[in-house]
Amino acid sequence: MRYISHYESPLGSILLAADEEGLTGLWFEGQKYYASGLDEDCEEMETDILLAAKRWLDTYFSGGRPDHMVPLHFVGTDFQKEVWEALCEIPYGQTRTYGDMARLLAAKTGRERVSARAVGGAVGHNRISILVPCHRVIGSDGSLTGYAGGLERKIWLLELEGGLGKKRLWNKYAGIGKTAK
Repeated sequence: MRYISHYESPLGSILLAADEEGLTGLWFEGQKYYASGLDEDCEEMETDILLAAKRWLDTYFSGGRPDHMVPLHFVGTDFQKEVWEALCEIPYGQTRTYGDMARLLAAKTGRERVSARAVGGAVGHNRISILVPCHRVIGSDGSLTGYAGGLERKIWLLELEGGLGKKRLWNKYAGIGKTAK
């Protein structure tokens, strides 16, 4: 059974989903791929996992670093799960390129090569935003490439973490970050 709950963040309404194993989804209302993979057969209920996710988000959005991780349950292909697990290894306040992620996955899995484009596809379909920090992945030239929740939110999250330095973000993307809703 899947359970859902809602959370009001500084960036707008968030839909959370979980099963007995862990958090299965976190989407900004109206984002690309909103509620992707969520069955219609779900119940609105505050489970321990959903409450833990809300506590994590409260700490995160207040500018703190959460000291606990919510149990996660990835629902996707084996490759997507590998990418999403690798995303969880990007430290708070740091970024990686799609190429970095591809090289890391190749090394971890013993593959000769992993396509950065394939990594980008999996990153873009991440169903657990923020906790699985796909916002920390950037283009090879330092550009802030797409984010299913919207570029404004990606900028806001990176600024919150100090990931690229606020001055650099504001110089490059003047004015879009602070007004994200």
